[in-house]
Amino acid sequence: MTEKLIRARLLSFRRQPMSFDDADAYAYHEDGALLIREGLIAAAGDYAEVAGSASADTPVIDHRPCLVMPGFIDPHIHLPQMQVIGSYAPALLEWLNTYVFVEEQRFRDPAHAQRIAARFLDELTRHGTTTAVAYCSVHKESAEAFFAESHRRNMRMVGGKVMMDRNAPPELRDTPQSGYDDTKAIIERWNGVGRQHVAISPRFAITSTPEQMEMAATLRREYPDLLLQTHLSENLAEIEFTRELYPSAKDYFDVYEHYGLAGEKSLFGHCIHLSEREADAMAESGSVAVFCPTSNMFLGSGLFPLKTLDEREKRVRIAIATDVGGGTNYSMLRTADEGYKVLQLQGQRMTPLECFWRLTRGNAEALSLDQHIGSLEPGRDADLVVLDAGATPAMKLRMETVGTLAEELFLMQTLGDDRAIVETYVAGEPAKSVLATQ
Repeated sequence: MTEKLIRARLLSFRRQPMSFDDADAYAYHEDGALLIREGLIAAAGDYAEVAGSASADTPVIDHRPCLVMPGFIDPHIHLPQMQVIGSYAPALLEWLNTYVFVEEQRFRDPAHAQRIAARFLDELTRHGTTTAVAYCSVHKESAEAFFAESHRRNMRMVGGKVMMDRNAPPELRDTPQSGYDDTKAIIERWNGVGRQHVAISPRFAITSTPEQMEMAATLRREYPDLLLQTHLSENLAEIEFTRELYPSAKDYFDVYEHYGLAGEKSLFGHCIHLSEREADAMAESGSVAVFCPTSNMFLGSGLFPLKTLDEREKRVRIAIATDVGGGTNYSMLRTADEGYKVLQLQGQRMTPLECFWRLTRGNAEALSLDQHIGSLEPGRDADLVVLDAGATPAMKLRMETVGTLAEELFLMQTLGDDRAIVETYVAGEPAKSVLATQ
């Protein structure tokens, strides 16, 4: 049995914080420890207590005075867009046609898919992200490469082969049948293998015919425990185009409802321009709206009304994500900072405690994976991030005047990036420091 003791300041959330100083929402240990056995958290709490339950020869890794939290979770990101991040275009549909659809054609080459999958997981690890929900390309080879590399690293990842059979270049189209067959093959090959989860992934209504949406619905019925990911109401031109393609639908979300694709395991990227009916329907179905702030601002799509959706009588479940490559940074810290600014522009607030809850337990709950990740509770995966609020000269100087945990979190959210990530642990094993030696 392998065992190790990690000593540091610990922070883990019990529930969503409701105010700036909601101390009951989290567990914090100034001198804390995690006992890790076989990749799982065996005990967590004060160092003196946890150390007493460890074997006498258990190695101790001392990260004091850094802060250890559950690894960050990114619920919406595109693996094939690594080499188009930062590409200039005025709006979503032009950006897709000019850059994304050109780049994604390269993923029919297994060697290219393997190379980018490795680089993709490197970047997530460097930025403290231990779980992500990734769109692969339309090619089965891209999903194979993603899952093979994730499994090799023993990471808990979610991903799916994109399904799209229209309004894309011929090289990027599958068919309703091949999209179904390839997705089913990926599910049978990878779902539940090690720590891998396959997501059913119709890209969005614009790129799927009604026949393909029916096939996605069939997959959903056959595999009801799987996550489903797609896009919704990101851009006004996209919404109008969807209405033209599905004229009998009440609205954009009704397209997905009609095919049985809404529900507690359904992740809808963006959701900026929801009608009241759509918000009600999302809340009633338990569907998740995924907030992608850097992407929404970069493409000029609009401002996500987080508090409007979160505080209404029928609350919509919400996650927050990078959406690389429309998103402009792999860092969940940078994403949170931009999310804070999006809310500020609308006269809304997201406290530092709420922000870090969303990056960890909140996103885990949105993915229905909180039984595995998102907290430092015994039995959870030992996927961890070690944070240093004094990682840069500017941060270190500001830390001289920081007096509370909330202030420290806000500093990391505001000025932090990959340099604030001292270490990333995957199933109890250091991963970021290993990259530095390669």
